[in-house]
Amino acid sequence: MEVLQMKDLFDLKGKVAVVAGASSGLGADAARAYAEYGAQVALLARRKERLDELAEEITAAGGTAFAAACDVTAEESVKNAVEQVLTHYGKIDILLNNAGVAIKGSVEDTSAEDWDKVMDINVKGMYLMCKYVIPGMRSRQYGKIVNVASVNAVMASKTLARHSYNASKAAVRGLTMGMAATYMKDNITINSVGPGLFESEMTANTLFKNEEYLESYRKTNPASRPGRQGELNGTILFLSSDASSYVTSQHILVDGGYTII
Repeated sequence: MEVLQMKDLFDLKGKVAVVAGASSGLGADAARAYAEYGAQVALLARRKERLDELAEEITAAGGTAFAAACDVTAEESVKNAVEQVLTHYGKIDILLNNAGVAIKGSVEDTSAEDWDKVMDINVKGMYLMCKYVIPGMRSRQYGKIVNVASVNAVMASKTLARHSYNASKAAVRGLTMGMAATYMKDNITINSVGPGLFESEMTANTLFKNEEYLESYRKTNPASRPGRQGELNGTILFLSSDASSYVTSQHILVDGGYTII
């Protein structure tokens, strides 16, 4: 059996990485990191124009990127996007499920429409992406799946109720564990990451404008600050590379210690 040298463990050359939810924020950052480490990147999201801009940026920096419009809540859209990636690159080695949405509100405040929207994007979208990517990984006996969950999968906030988000991210953990137990025999590792507060398109106009929440976060977080751009990439790269070949079903929190307080 081939044993990779330490210097090669994080090398993604020859790998194809799909990023669902790549149009902005943490997904776009991860796509850049994948390309920097040698992967051919497929960018998926609803806003194709954003993806095209990112693909041009990655290509200009010497990387390889392909963009395909995809609504992760619509099965036919997911199926078509995955087929486009397979036609373009011939395979999928890595899947980063990053598409997500957060809507504030308690169970009393949250409409059934908003509840369904959060569950559809955060959970159903992940299920659909895995449904159409995993068969190819199984046939090749290789795959790395990283699901973006949240610290809110394992904790809640007294100052800001986001009950649908809590439920959806806890479901991501359950789905991750179930799939990991099933597919490790096929050499497919499936893990999740739990980011703390990072500034992104989703949080810029919500959490970062809530001074009470920000002050509470800074006071209770050992790092005394939110995460900075790029600070999630190292964990994603680890879980997407052969450095984590014997790691599956894990939930790695990237939160500056927020969840230990």
